[in-house]
Amino acid sequence: MVATALDHLAPPPSAKLLGWRLLDARPAEGWLKIGFDGKPEFCNPAGFVQGGLLSAMLDDTMGPAVFAMTEGRSYTTTVSLTVNFLASARPGPIAAEAQVTQLGKTIAFVEGKLTAEDGTLLATATAVERLLDAARALR
Repeated sequence: MVATALDHLAPPPSAKLLGWRLLDARPAEGWLKIGFDGKPEFCNPAGFVQGGLLSAMLDDTMGPAVFAMTEGRSYTTTVSLTVNFLASARPGPIAAEAQVTQLGKTIAFVEGKLTAEDGTLLATATAVERLLDAARALR
């Protein structure tokens, strides 16, 4: 596994809840793959993982892609997040990938996708991320 700036950041409670774990990374390219746990506790009455939790998984992949790409210099806050749900997510392992498509001085644009263990594409997303000085934001 390649080293990233994420290796030096303690996971927040929300990431722990979602089962966040780094699976693969190409920081110089702005690409990350994160694993999540689609827990039964996350399900709606129909037995599918609730969309807000899937959105949180995407958000918790796209921001870290920017952090890793900037070698930990830029922390992000999400300005805009658009999610398209393509298939229902059953409980189980879920993988998210994020790709930074444009990195500016104050804003980054990122694309993401979620897949089920069997490869089913569950959701796609785009995000606009405001860049903050990580040294100040993570005090």
